[in-house]
Amino acid sequence: MRILAVAGSSGGHIFPALALLDRLKERVPALESILVLPLKNICDEDVVRGYSIKYISVRPFKDGFNFFNLVSSFGLVKGVFESLFLLAFFRPDIVIGFGSIASIPLVFFAWMFRIKTLVHEQNVVPGEANRFLGRFADRIAVSFDKSEEFLRGFKEKVILTGNPIRRELTRLDKKSALIFLGLTEDKFTVLVMGGSQGSRTINRGFTDALTGLAERQRLQVIHLSGAEDAEFLKKRYDESGVTAKIFPFFDKMQYAYSAADLAVCRAGAATINELINFCLPAVIIPYPFAFKHQMANAAVLEKKGCALVIDDRDAGSAKMQKTLKDLMKGGRQLEQMVSNYSDFKNANAAGLLADEVLNICRT
Repeated sequence: MRILAVAGSSGGHIFPALALLDRLKERVPALESILVLPLKNICDEDVVRGYSIKYISVRPFKDGFNFFNLVSSFGLVKGVFESLFLLAFFRPDIVIGFGSIASIPLVFFAWMFRIKTLVHEQNVVPGEANRFLGRFADRIAVSFDKSEEFLRGFKEKVILTGNPIRRELTRLDKKSALIFLGLTEDKFTVLVMGGSQGSRTINRGFTDALTGLAERQRLQVIHLSGAEDAEFLKKRYDESGVTAKIFPFFDKMQYAYSAADLAVCRAGAATINELINFCLPAVIIPYPFAFKHQMANAAVLEKKGCALVIDDRDAGSAKMQKTLKDLMKGGRQLEQMVSNYSDFKNANAAGLLADEVLNICRT
């Protein structure tokens, strides 16, 4: 069996694709697979080591007529020919698209050549690429049942699988995770992160909120800063007297999630599904420039009572201070937030998606 998967440039696209390929390899040891990525993406060599990777020249477009879009147009044309070559060279049994513009030429030409196709949507609100490709796909796998509302024209194709996460992201013993990170058991542990490249708003807002928090000595922080703010944050935490482990990038997230009592984070699809996997209470600050997607993602956890949502402009406000103070008390509120995750049933997302891929290939 030959599988060709194509993902966008972000971890939210790439990690589900890798999780699916891992599960398919377990089911079909003789599987041949290729993961296709844009030339510019967030993954370093360590993340994709062991996988067969090919690159195409597509890049996203921005609003308006500008030089960036002119370059993107040339990249798209080149990417079309690269996609055709990949399909002709590899001859896959199925093409699986994980969203973004990179998926469009490969899934579309696969449909033209009568190759089986499946697209997977990680967010609650489907992106433009997947909404366009829905008419050509044999199946549309979604991570949340609410996504079906936005795919009414393709309702018969939609299947709920959840969003696959990396196989290493399994819950560890909390004490062991804290020891690994050099933290103690007697403090309230907050995991702060702003996506794969960090968030300056969250970095500065969270540390601003700590400044006026009288209880700050009772907490300790795991902070994923991104490359640019690590030194700034070290200084801020030193000034506040708060114990913090600061990582520009951290590739052992199972330790961070297992050690934390609370997350302060954005609402990217991968983050939301990882919070679900670890049943971790969260204060979510949706990214304002992807507000439609991130607010819809955050609302899923807020509605279930697993998370509280704060506006981006309030990241360093008295509202954030009060929220942290209330949650640090622990007790019934935090316990209930953890308990509310029991309503989610996507623990085997990679397995369900692999089942669907194999079923399509057999028909």
